[in-house]
Amino acid sequence: MANERNQQNLSELRGSLTGVETFYVVDYQGLTAGQLSRLRKDIREKGGQLIVAKNTLINLALQEGGRDFSDALKGPSALVLAHDDPAGVAKTLSDASKGNDRGIPAVKGGFVEGNRVDVRVIERLASLGSKQSLQGELVGVLSAHLSNFVGILEAYREKLGGGATEAQA
Repeated sequence: MANERNQQNLSELRGSLTGVETFYVVDYQGLTAGQLSRLRKDIREKGGQLIVAKNTLINLALQEGGRDFSDALKGPSALVLAHDDPAGVAKTLSDASKGNDRGIPAVKGGFVEGNRVDVRVIERLASLGSKQSLQGELVGVLSAHLSNFVGILEAYREKLGGGATEAQA
């Protein structure tokens, strides 16, 4: 019979994965307790969650959802769930790995919005910035175009208005 503690951990892991469309598998070995705590806090601020569990339990929980990551689950592994902002969480992981000379945490693979992706895709996602900053850029671009459009409409209205006054004179 399976260990009761492992059964409980597996159940909690399954619950955490329910409804999650984006997660990253990372190697965290070599981080101090303080660094790991800071990483958890930074990920939580971006709407994510860092879960450290046995590879066997992670693999079982993922396979139940039809996601096979047995090839990435070698050595110490953790799951980083991205609930709100996949790019922001990926950037947090990237910044944390650049913040130390060993490149830890190292991303081994991921699952982004329902699709398995490799490390290069996650690195590109991290370079995009947070969801909020991208939305801000989009609003800026749209407002600039709308401003130009309003200017064109104003000029056209003046042209039509100017033509109407000439016809009256």
